Amino acid sequence: MFHVELVELMDEQWDVAGAVARVFGERAEQAGAYRDALASDGVVRGLIGPREVPRLWVRHVLNCAVLGELVGAGETVVDVGSGAGLPGIPLAIARPDVRVTLVEPLLRRSVFLQETVDALGLDNVTVVRGRAEESGVVKEVGGADVVTSRAVAPLEKLARWSLPLVRVGGRMLALKGSSAAEEIDRDRAALTRLGAGNLEALECGGDILPVPTIVVRAERVAQHGRRKR
Repeated sequence: MFHVELVELMDEQWDVAGAVARVFGERAEQAGAYRDALASDGVVRGLIGPREVPRLWVRHVLNCAVLGELVGAGETVVDVGSGAGLPGIPLAIARPDVRVTLVEPLLRRSVFLQETVDALGLDNVTVVRGRAEESGVVKEVGGADVVTSRAVAPLEKLARWSLPLVRVGGRMLALKGSSAAEEIDRDRAALTRLGAGNLEALECGGDILPVPTIVVRAERVAQHGRRKR
């Protein structure tokens, strides 16, 4: 049985094990193995702070996996600045029908990602070392249905990295905090110039998590610098 943090179980209004089972189904053990990798190697390698260990399920693994509510069947997903694999790996575990590419520039992180993907047997995940804005990365992983990110950069900068990887008609899905709506208002004009439209802040996992995951959704409606008529 996968590990469940006792700190989280202190909240009697939220059944952690039940939430894991609902989100991951038959792949709950894989999700648990990933959570354990974050709690051990992830901490040792400096990818996860030790204070985060008591809340890995709620703040990290489940928080990211519920992003699957916004991803369609069989879509291709690129996770920009994947770091420890968030949100890409939880999404790939919860949604084996989705093809996920983890893009990470730092060697120590990309090594951890590849080792974790191999250990978990995630045949729907590819690790690419590089920066999202590099021409080689754009050529290799561009044209995705969805580009995701989590706590990577302010919205405008994130859009500059993410939108070139998204096909026209695809979406950027950025996990953000409670300031998501304010970021949209602040950066709307800049994102429009970059070819984004239909910006909105959405909630995921509202019936699963104690606090829903907030996601900024932006559709790529035009090529860079060209508005859709």
